[in-house]
Amino acid sequence: MKINGETHYQIGEVAEMLGTTTRTIRYYEEIGLLTPPKRLDGGIRIYTKDDIIKLKFILKLKELGITLKEMQELASIYRVHQTPEKIVPRLIEILDSHIEKIDDKIAKLASLRKDIVEYKAKVLDAMKKENGGNDEKA
Repeated sequence: MKINGETHYQIGEVAEMLGTTTRTIRYYEEIGLLTPPKRLDGGIRIYTKDDIIKLKFILKLKELGITLKEMQELASIYRVHQTPEKIVPRLIEILDSHIEKIDDKIAKLASLRKDIVEYKAKVLDAMKKENGGNDEKA
């Protein structure tokens, strides 16, 4: 719908557009990640393209494993400074921290994989010896 020449979207349209739920969008508003949108008579939420861009950013952070607490911290920085550039240094710190955690998990999984491969080889070797020993007795 157009209001003062600007396209606005209702919450259901936004949710469908972004592959999320209306409840998720409302929740992000409740916890301060999204600024509450304008409302029409009757309380119907309407969102601008800027609101949708912010919501896409939040959903991308969620996809990357950023916690709600970390997102709230970024939102707080944004509210104080009103420029996305001010959140970038903290966002980079958060992303670096997540990269380190993922690298640790990858290392642990690689070690676990190696252990499993070695154990499998021992089991197969033991089975061959056992079967070979039985064949000799027969």
